[in-house]
Amino acid sequence: DMVSSIRHFGVRATEVELACMDKEMINAMVSDVLCLSPRLTRTLSEIVFHKTKGNPLFFSQLMMSLCKDGLVRLSLSRRRWEWEEEKIQSRKLPDDVVKFLTSSIER
Repeated sequence: DMVSSIRHFGVRATEVELACMDKEMINAMVSDVLCLSPRLTRTLSEIVFHKTKGNPLFFSQLMMSLCKDGLVRLSLSRRRWEWEEEKIQSRKLPDDVVKFLTSSIER
């Protein structure tokens, strides 16, 4: 595997296993990041959970991408974060995080 290959060249590598997050964990993180009540972030969190299947790396990359693309943005007039559920829901994403990261880098 890749880690063994890296170690073969004398590089110290540490493996970290991340478990998938459930809907409640995703909502808690979205709520915390956006400084909003979990009640207000539930619909966004459900969309994000569905798209990422709870993968923590995919989750963080998707949230950064949504902010970068303006689909999640801070409203100065409302003094809170807002998002476009329909556009986020309809956004096409690769099936795995590696393809998603690759497409993000290429943009």
